[in-house]
Amino acid sequence: MSNSSSFNEFLLLVFTDMRELQLLHFSLFLGIYLAALLGNGLIITAIACHHHLHTPMYFFLLNLSLLDLGSLSTTVPKSMASSLWDTRAISYSGCTAQVFLLFFLCSAEYSLLTVMAYDRFVAICRPLHYGTIMGSRACAKMAAAAWGTGFLYAVLHTGNTFSIPLCQGNIVDQFFCEVPQILKLSCSDAYLRECGLIVATLSVVFGCFICIVVSYVQIFTAVLRIPSEQGRHKAFSMCLPHLAVVSLFVSTVMFAYLKPPSISSPALDLVVAVLYSVVPPTLNPLIYSMRNKELKDAVRKLIQLVLVQQQ
Repeated sequence: MSNSSSFNEFLLLVFTDMRELQLLHFSLFLGIYLAALLGNGLIITAIACHHHLHTPMYFFLLNLSLLDLGSLSTTVPKSMASSLWDTRAISYSGCTAQVFLLFFLCSAEYSLLTVMAYDRFVAICRPLHYGTIMGSRACAKMAAAAWGTGFLYAVLHTGNTFSIPLCQGNIVDQFFCEVPQILKLSCSDAYLRECGLIVATLSVVFGCFICIVVSYVQIFTAVLRIPSEQGRHKAFSMCLPHLAVVSLFVSTVMFAYLKPPSISSPALDLVVAVLYSVVPPTLNPLIYSMRNKELKDAVRKLIQLVLVQQQ
């Protein structure tokens, strides 16, 4: 029986053993990563450079883009390097860093999405008090609370996960260090200890989900009471991108962690992991820019400014 102290690396799951398909995987992930860098980078730069976007909604969107870039950068570059150099190994410290950063960034993102739902609720249901409730200091505290919550959960889960003896070797059936896959390597009695922490986390996650649902029930109730069609359209344009991002994030994560064991397989787990760890950070910039004229105009001006400077 080996434990975590008897090895200094983990072996990750590879997408394929064929060299041609490995290079295809590298090229595909490189394209996705560059697209996510471009999309999120444009949003961050546009919000930072245009003063009329210095509002609570765009402040939280800037934080969301930073979290998306961070979470994508935690898994995708390592996976690309593994395919390019045909290696499965990741160091023990590298695996620990991946687990910590993923918990940190994903937990912070979920907390931030909850805060953004509250921001939309105040903007539509309490418009006369919006400036008072969502002042710059309050927004900074909410964002700091989201990042702090993510950090706290990351410390708890990472410390607890890697303090458990690993009795089943060091082969992780995923393309990154995913906690459920690492726990499969643990001793059965130690596994129960981590399950308690997971149950507590799911309770908090469910509480945040209820807050988001309640906020949107009140938002849509208020929007339907707006007499003008133009006013309703503007309100929906403010809320639908956030609702789409929440739905994409929550649905993929829930399916990944709550799917029945009977349908679980290495291939399915791999596809689901890509869906929740790669797809949302890549699509979020597109979702937010599709129905947001202010953001699209700011990005267009930014691109035009860059092109003029290059000429």
